[in-house]
Amino acid sequence: MRTSPKSAILGGALLHMAIAIMSVPASAANPVLLHAAGSLRFALTDVIAAYEPIAGLKVQSKFGASGTLKDAIAKGERAEVFASANMEHPQTLADAKRSGPVVLFARNRLCALVRPGLAVTPATLLERMLDPTVKLASSTPKADPSGDYAWEVFRKADKLNPGSFAILEKRALQLVGSPSSAVPPKGRIAYGWHVAEGRADLFLTYCTNAMAAQVESPDQQIVQLPDELAVGADYGLTVMTDAAADAYRFAMFILSPAGQKILAKRGFAAPGLPQ
Repeated sequence: MRTSPKSAILGGALLHMAIAIMSVPASAANPVLLHAAGSLRFALTDVIAAYEPIAGLKVQSKFGASGTLKDAIAKGERAEVFASANMEHPQTLADAKRSGPVVLFARNRLCALVRPGLAVTPATLLERMLDPTVKLASSTPKADPSGDYAWEVFRKADKLNPGSFAILEKRALQLVGSPSSAVPPKGRIAYGWHVAEGRADLFLTYCTNAMAAQVESPDQQIVQLPDELAVGADYGLTVMTDAAADAYRFAMFILSPAGQKILAKRGFAAPGLPQ
């Protein structure tokens, strides 16, 4: 029977983690230290809630912009599992011998979260983004992959309408993803909060973030990007080289069908699930 590339990648990752578990002593007294992209907050909180009772251990999570987390880890901040909203940031740690292989464990894509009353469709999205009366918002490039993906949308827009990149890059309000970004009230989704407070009319963010924001504010709209502007996001998972065996076990649970189903329920495409 032939093995698909996706299965081979996950299988290789699981084998690596299994070998690591056998060679690293357990440390059940200490929590697993997870650093993860902010867009994974709800999904991985659900994963942790499912995992802790069956594993008999705790997972201590820190969520934030993937680039900022990567920089903190590179500077010596203690972490064991790193779940990033792109593949590049964890690969930087792997290249520096700070972690093991990077595994694709989830996929996302960009959507537009739009304020109530603003008429936007996939066909008119670029027109609205270029409209000087519309407050266009994104995350912060380099610090947060969501901002990098938004800039990729701008580059695609430039191919459709030359000159668009310069306009959009200048107009985009970088409202989230940097250390200086305004912090929303506890329990609020930053993207939906900014839209509700009038700081943004059209926010380019992950579709999963837009879905969560719409739960809080059902009148906010989610508009899919047309094919010519569509941008996907590959999420990478890696385990630090000095991590305890419990960290590898937790990473394996994220990659397992049980963990992948939880990610799928939160709107992510889960490459570890059977087709």
